Amino acid sequence: MAIYGREGAYSKKCKKKPWTKNDSQLLVLAAPATLWYLVFSYLPMFGVIIAFKDYRVLGSFLRSVVVSPWAGIKNFYFLFSNSLMWLVIRNTLLYNTAIIILGIFVPVALAIIISEIWNKRLAKLYQTIIFFPYFLSWVVVSALVMAFLSYEAGITNRFIEALGGEKVFWYRNTSFWPPFLVFMSQWKGMGYGMVLYLASITSQDKEIYEAAIIDGATKWQQIRRITLPLLKPVIILLFILSTGRIFYSDFGLFYQVPRNTSALFDVVYTIDVFVYQQLKSATTGMAAAAALLQSAVSCVMILAVNQIIRKIDPDSAMI
Repeated sequence: MAIYGREGAYSKKCKKKPWTKNDSQLLVLAAPATLWYLVFSYLPMFGVIIAFKDYRVLGSFLRSVVVSPWAGIKNFYFLFSNSLMWLVIRNTLLYNTAIIILGIFVPVALAIIISEIWNKRLAKLYQTIIFFPYFLSWVVVSALVMAFLSYEAGITNRFIEALGGEKVFWYRNTSFWPPFLVFMSQWKGMGYGMVLYLASITSQDKEIYEAAIIDGATKWQQIRRITLPLLKPVIILLFILSTGRIFYSDFGLFYQVPRNTSALFDVVYTIDVFVYQQLKSATTGMAAAAALLQSAVSCVMILAVNQIIRKIDPDSAMI
């Protein structure tokens, strides 16, 4: 039995797949991405320690981190004792909830509409027009918004005056900005989401649609019974990833577009803007604590939403 056991172990060892040229090529292909994540994602994790220190600039960065005294959870205490924090969390969650919901329905609807256009050149033109805003920076967008909403020379106020109305202080109107910021988020990002869903639609088997047409299915029935069910895994995957960003906000959208106007403080102050303002006031430890809180909540959200989806539809779960 002992001999047989040694022979069995020896035979299993011999059956182990040797290292091949293909493995070396795959390793070389993976090396740049691995190096990128190592340098820009893993090494900066050392900076998490700042959230637990009373950080002071005392020479180089490493020396400052080491020499700065420990603060324990004091930064987190001051973070939540700050009267602005609950306003910041409320704004971030409400904005992201609206953006996530619309970020699913709008791109899916656009992708389905574009896929139904028979003229491919026209479809490509529409796709390019919708996708173009994604490449604009928020600095450029904020200048365009200013051209429309400026009190003195804005196009909108000139149009209102031409109709006999009075000019509006758009940058002081707090009721206008929440829906407008959600709209701007969709205007700039819906093209990217549309391309993802459109790629999934174009990869679907066309024979299924041909069979549905033969059976007399209408266009709406094809979309409802074929397109949407086949899109479900992609929709759920992107939904899970987007919920992981629910404690983050687009800094350019909420800081650049309103132009950091103090009158809009209550409706545009989100966590990322709060962190930036804290960094400007030199409370680096509190800013690091807020950033660490964002990362922790994001991780918990992804795992929790994925677990809920796993219970409802195991085949659609991400992990």
